[in-house]
Amino acid sequence: MRVLATAGHVDHGKSALVRALTGMEPDRYEEERRRGLTLDLGFVWTRLDALGDHLAFVDVPGHERFVPTMLAGVGPVPAVLFVVAADQGWQPQSQEHLAVLDALGVRHAVLAVTRSDLADPEPVRADAVERLADTSLGTVASVAVSAVTGTGLDELRAALARMAAELPAPDPAADVRLWLDRAFTVRGHGTVVTGTLGAGTLRLGDRLVTGDGSAPLRVRGLQSLHEDREAVSGVARVAVNVHGQGDAGLRRGQVLLTPERWRETEVIDVRVNGAPVAGLPRRVTLHIGTAAVPVTVRPLGTDTARLTLARPLPLRIGDRAVLREPGGTRTPQGVTVLDVRPPRLTRRGAGRARAAELAALTGRPDGAAELRRRKLVRRADLTAMGVAAPADPVAGDWLADAAYWRDLRDRLATEVARHARAHPLEPGLPTEAARRLLGLSDRALVDALAEACPRLRCGQGRLYASDDSRPDLPPSVDAVRRDLARNPFRAPEAGRLAALGLDRRTLAAAVAAGALLRIADGIVLLPGADAEAAAVLATLPQPFTLSEARRALDTTRRVAVPLLEFLDARGSTERVDDQRRRCRPGPGSGGAAESRRPGTARGDD
Repeated sequence: MRVLATAGHVDHGKSALVRALTGMEPDRYEEERRRGLTLDLGFVWTRLDALGDHLAFVDVPGHERFVPTMLAGVGPVPAVLFVVAADQGWQPQSQEHLAVLDALGVRHAVLAVTRSDLADPEPVRADAVERLADTSLGTVASVAVSAVTGTGLDELRAALARMAAELPAPDPAADVRLWLDRAFTVRGHGTVVTGTLGAGTLRLGDRLVTGDGSAPLRVRGLQSLHEDREAVSGVARVAVNVHGQGDAGLRRGQVLLTPERWRETEVIDVRVNGAPVAGLPRRVTLHIGTAAVPVTVRPLGTDTARLTLARPLPLRIGDRAVLREPGGTRTPQGVTVLDVRPPRLTRRGAGRARAAELAALTGRPDGAAELRRRKLVRRADLTAMGVAAPADPVAGDWLADAAYWRDLRDRLATEVARHARAHPLEPGLPTEAARRLLGLSDRALVDALAEACPRLRCGQGRLYASDDSRPDLPPSVDAVRRDLARNPFRAPEAGRLAALGLDRRTLAAAVAAGALLRIADGIVLLPGADAEAAAVLATLPQPFTLSEARRALDTTRRVAVPLLEFLDARGSTERVDDQRRRCRPGPGSGGAAESRRPGTARGDD
């Protein structure tokens, strides 16, 4: 299917023409037919043999009071049938409708000069063709027709078929963004919405969300051109029976979306076509799709501005929209969305700097350029902006600019080295502290940086320089090690540790450096003492008691109790009952309980 909208001045015969082309009545209301004046959008279609497919029309009102309605009709549609009457020629709404199409960047059209049975169509055709050529429509095919006599209708159908065949094919796998132009209730079915599906595919059973993502809806019925369908791909006119919380509140100007693929925004940076932005009113209306939202304009450069929206919309880089002053006293101006997640402008001179940055943007989605600009961004956020990810994630869903990632890695190594110099007795820089120092929002990024840096190693939530053999420990640590070498399981008493000046901080540094093994609070032994103890206990008759273990290890109850609990936790021993334990055979005993320095132990990565 192809879909196009009508455009042109009121009473130039747009509805009569599509009625003649399709045999269907586009005016849906009795008042429209009685007055001969289109008040709302109409929807009709026909099958063109030359096209081999259906051609659907969105018929728009031409009266100046209904330009917002006209905008809702042409907003989601890629092509137009532009109508000018031979007996009236170019009129004010002809000009405003053309300005709207130019602002939207519409590139495909056919010109129909109607009422050619009432006046010579050639002067009007020549004038209109010239006017259209100066806009985004360019040079278009033109046909003189009469809806009354039928003259020119076959030529017009052929021209429409040729134009429709040239329309670019949209991506059926694209994310759905269905701007709603009607919403109503059908007895026994519930809420039905209609719109022009520009790209993507809708299927029965699909889950969709409203623009703010707060109301999930299920597609329980789907029609196109009054035919039930299992699936419909854009471009197509669709009627969707939706069910879910909030479905009764749907109306024109709202939107249905593929879940988790869009982000709403209230602030966008745009390029404005036409007159300089300095001449724009502070408050205008932004028209996109079928939505019309008041916005506040902040000029940034000659042709760039920041728009603050009265309500958030799901927009993407490259979207085209129209700025129009209510009442139509100014020519509508087109905008191209450059950034849907712009930085805040809080510092002096930030606006000028931002204007310079925007001047280099094209409005075409460019993943590599967007990543260079943002330096660090989640892939899902980039997708929601309408930009394809240019590289693989560095951690989780995070994408990073290569140069910025190298800079972060070097800064992390510097911070780890600085921490080691400033705190020689502390066991490495905590990962969380590193995250704050680098200004990162996710700790997984710090882990990925450390893994990518050969100068660093990580373990137990801390980062170490890979060339650090051991921090400078006081001589008192060596004194404790000598005591333990003589009596491996006679952990020094608290008084001995105090006399040597070994506080908790110094003991923690010694344990982190691998000089001591912490069994429990205040109980330290030599590294490997746990494996040695398991080997000694394995020589006892099994099972054994605490008293038997204490004598075999030549230690005190103060050490034996936490040491056995330590061995239980490591899987070297296990309880048989309240009084006895036994050594566990296999890989869980002996060497499996061996201590390792931070960064080398299994599970430290």
